[in-house]
Amino acid sequence: MTYFFETYGCQMNVAESFSVERIFTERGWTKSPSAQTADFVIINTCTVRATAESRIAGRLGWYDSLKLVRSLHPDAKYHVFPEAAALARSNAGKPPPLTLAVMGCMAERLLQTLKKDFPAVDYVIGNFQKKNIADILQAVEQGKTWIPIDEEPVYSFAQTSYEKGSFSAFVPIMHGCNNFCTYCIVPYVRGREVSRPPEEILKEIDELSANNVREITVLGQNVNSYIWHDIDFPKLMKMIAEHLKKTNSPVGWVRFMSSHPKDISDRLIEVIRDERVMCRHIHLPVQHGSNAVLGAMNRRYTRESYLETIDKIKNLLPDASLSTDILVGFPGETEADVDDTLDLMEKVQFVTAFMYYYNPREGTKACTFENQIPMEIKKKRLAKIITLQHRVIKELMSRRLGQTVTVLAESLSRDNKEELLGKTEQDERVVFTAGKESIGSFIQVKLIELTGNTFRGIVV
Repeated sequence: MTYFFETYGCQMNVAESFSVERIFTERGWTKSPSAQTADFVIINTCTVRATAESRIAGRLGWYDSLKLVRSLHPDAKYHVFPEAAALARSNAGKPPPLTLAVMGCMAERLLQTLKKDFPAVDYVIGNFQKKNIADILQAVEQGKTWIPIDEEPVYSFAQTSYEKGSFSAFVPIMHGCNNFCTYCIVPYVRGREVSRPPEEILKEIDELSANNVREITVLGQNVNSYIWHDIDFPKLMKMIAEHLKKTNSPVGWVRFMSSHPKDISDRLIEVIRDERVMCRHIHLPVQHGSNAVLGAMNRRYTRESYLETIDKIKNLLPDASLSTDILVGFPGETEADVDDTLDLMEKVQFVTAFMYYYNPREGTKACTFENQIPMEIKKKRLAKIITLQHRVIKELMSRRLGQTVTVLAESLSRDNKEELLGKTEQDERVVFTAGKESIGSFIQVKLIELTGNTFRGIVV
């Protein structure tokens, strides 16, 4: 039998899709090249912004039409789904059914209503029901329908999130969020913070090492909140670094995300400085540069404390790059607040920023706030933020030209099969000429040219 995945949203969703895919492959299922011909499709969803849910709703409508073709319904649009039509007609006596499951944060938020609103959906798998997937597959294999059992929701970590053949891998270490920022839906769909036992984390890292993984990214909704008895996040990262050295692991880089600015500590910055395996790149979402807006967001830090943290990072890690998230158009935001954000961006000099305007999310506190900003103004303010960030990126990257850096070769370039695409320790993209046998290796590359936000380099 065959399966097909669609994954939307954050790196945690990507990691969870890899872990669920392993359940399929261990049962002997194979990956379908197309959703049209798969026996089982899983859509792993995001609900952080309304646009993500709207896109997924559109996909569910698409699957509704696909299911009509797969069942040879007289009203089906066979010309839109030629592969599905051919498959169904070749088995006209009994066309193979398509099972559709929706998992992830949108599934968790709409756990009780999604199937009613989208009849094409066979199973809704929330963030605490993934342990049932093997039972669902067994029922599908037997031509039966799995019946859910009411039980207390408990999050369980997958043994591994490794994608076979990849040289980079995600390692989830904690799940959930206790912060309740007023604009954010995550605590409501991911639940309270749960940390993973350190021995399980190290065991997964050993498996990744055995598969010659070269880079791992430690994941959590707020990795800084990791706590397991007396082991906090800085201690865990130190433990991981020492374990990699002790086991002579091929893993050469360790990254982490996402961090909350209120929780990042001097000890963590010192671990990054002292352990060379730790990448000199920190993603630290500021969200806004105005104290008034940060307070309304319930971020629990000020622009001054954030800038103080940035100064510590730059003093202890002068070669580190910084990235962030910036949200504009929050209820009650003024032009002066936007100016504060622009000023903070100028001061910090982020190499990358994920920039977006505020989307009200039902169930969050900010959704009920007065002084909601009109869409036209939100878009204008976002345009200012983007314009500044593009200038900052260009200036920062231009200064890097002529430097020789370590690059992890990840894949063949899409534009030229004689070239490889890789990334630096600072998470910059680099294209350079090298043979495909170099994929998965760390290579010294001199940065000689800049095309958009991608460097061109030569191997030295």
